[in-house]
Amino acid sequence: MIAAGLGPLAGVRVVDLTRALAGPYATMMLADAGADVVKVERPGTGDDTRGWGPPFIGADDPGTSTYFLSVNRSKRSVTIDLKSPAGVDDLCGLVAEADVLVENFRPGVMDKLGLGEERLAEVNPRLVGLSITGFGEGGPEGERPGFDQIVQGESGMMSMTGPVGGPPTKTGVPIADILAGMFGAFGVAAALVERDRSGRGQWVRTSLLGGMIAIHTHQGTRWLLAGEVPQTEGNRHPSIAPYGAFDCADGPINIAVGSEGLWRRFAPLVDVDPDDPRFAANAQRVARVDELDAAMAPALTAATVDAWMDRLEAAGVPAGRVRSLDEVYRSPQVAHLGVVDVVDHPTLGALRLPGSPVGYSRSGRRPATPPPGLGEHEADFAWRDESRDG
Repeated sequence: MIAAGLGPLAGVRVVDLTRALAGPYATMMLADAGADVVKVERPGTGDDTRGWGPPFIGADDPGTSTYFLSVNRSKRSVTIDLKSPAGVDDLCGLVAEADVLVENFRPGVMDKLGLGEERLAEVNPRLVGLSITGFGEGGPEGERPGFDQIVQGESGMMSMTGPVGGPPTKTGVPIADILAGMFGAFGVAAALVERDRSGRGQWVRTSLLGGMIAIHTHQGTRWLLAGEVPQTEGNRHPSIAPYGAFDCADGPINIAVGSEGLWRRFAPLVDVDPDDPRFAANAQRVARVDELDAAMAPALTAATVDAWMDRLEAAGVPAGRVRSLDEVYRSPQVAHLGVVDVVDHPTLGALRLPGSPVGYSRSGRRPATPPPGLGEHEADFAWRDESRDG
């Protein structure tokens, strides 16, 4: 059994019916905060992502997918056939002793399984439930399946991402799934606080589409308030200039000139007069961004990224390298932050995994444990009747 460990959610048990990414990301966040997450998987196959590869690691054929390992640390795994009455009874036994249940089935599936909200509330009136769907429950598109890239397109995010004037482009990570998981975990934490006051559980709902709309921020208000439809803008900022990625002699550098004071320090470094009437104010620089980039380019491309990092740091102008992931994970600052977990997997050995970025000054962070093997922790539960195995 996984020890309760540290963290503000120590003592909270989560029944995790999720698979793929949005739900597992939410439950991993809860596990990082100290919750005991019991991952309920299909007998024989388990979470779909166990087979999502390559890459795979380990000697098994085909091995263990790195995708599964990325979002399932610090959980326990049991297998239950939810399509059988005995399996539903087993799950209700888990729910009776739990604080939270998380699921990301399509709307209506839980009811078909005999695990609707009313039944679960009868089993455990203090249960906090979380449902994550693709497009939300109800409405003209509530039944649509929610896959990350589909929602990236449907949410408008792809229309704003990509080279200037180029084709819409997805982000490098499944951002719609991740955000739905993050908003879901936040909703669970809020509902647990409310339960302390009311003594009653409730259901939390979020969706991939809703999460993507929520992060539109200034791009959303460009349309809602100003009537402007954002387009693909490459590495430029829509409202600040110069702010973005710029070519140096040996590669790109990110520079953020986010105030007029910074502009006055930065402009002389690139041989531009800060009082040039074309560029003297931010609004003028944004309006003439192509002209500004052309004026800056000769100086920027005449020196290396390292040289520019030194110059910009000396001038107090924010800048950064564009790193590959291997460089990121060798970074002393990343090591200092402790955001890489090293866990000892029983069959794969020592694994380095991306870790939680959240720390707690008093309760501490629960030490990470390896992602579970399929059904690895079934012996932890006395209710398990081996004759019911699928």
